[in-house]
Amino acid sequence: MLLASLAAIGCLQSALAAQANLNSVNSGRVPICGFEVIHTYPHDNSAFTQGLAYDGGVLYEGTGKFGQSTLRRVDLKSGRVLQQTRLNGTFFGEGVAVCKDRLVQLTWKSGIGLVYDKQNLTQIGEFRYPTEGWGITSDGERLIMSDGTDTLHFLDPETFEELGQIKVKAAGVPVQGLNELEYIKGEIYANLWPTNWIAIISPQTGEVLRTVNLSGILQRKDARGVDVLNGIAYDPEGDRLFVTGKLWPKLFQIELVTEKKNK
Repeated sequence: MLLASLAAIGCLQSALAAQANLNSVNSGRVPICGFEVIHTYPHDNSAFTQGLAYDGGVLYEGTGKFGQSTLRRVDLKSGRVLQQTRLNGTFFGEGVAVCKDRLVQLTWKSGIGLVYDKQNLTQIGEFRYPTEGWGITSDGERLIMSDGTDTLHFLDPETFEELGQIKVKAAGVPVQGLNELEYIKGEIYANLWPTNWIAIISPQTGEVLRTVNLSGILQRKDARGVDVLNGIAYDPEGDRLFVTGKLWPKLFQIELVTEKKNK
């Protein structure tokens, strides 16, 4: 009975958080992009995806849950895990970013970021931060980190010291639940937990410039209870945008199409 009650409370909290986020981006003043699915790839449906990055022809994926968290190198076309490192059981793995010859992975509540050799996924260092760790990406000069609130933190990629931060707003309304991040063509793409929406954010002002509603991209027959969108990766050489989610059996290459004004 207690477990059922706690589960019900958790579902209610998630529903309220989702509604609050949708209210913030559905102000009527933020354009909504449509999308087209260009290609569909297989994805490990046991992967509780928390971070996704693309580099050198392969995907790097971070998965979560205590005792099950991993960092993986994944073949895009087959979805096959090529190499995998398991995190200490006390860590809940979160976002992943490529930083030159290294990979950086956040952990949720431990306040510890993990640094790996990109070639062999061997951990070579760690760093600390005072917030929760959710999503992380790089603009080539700085790491950009989310903590589940409306704040994005900019970190030095060598020392991991905080260089600054911005508050994210949509038409003046704070946007909470900033999760997995990807830096694309001068803008920050952020999953909005716990929804299937992406906010496209100015790194200079924190303003939400556009949004993308990916609800329905995963067919109902493939859906599971916690399967919200939670993975964005970009291939700059091929100009390809990839998305997936927690426990999704598919990974999608999508293309954003003509924006429409939110009414």
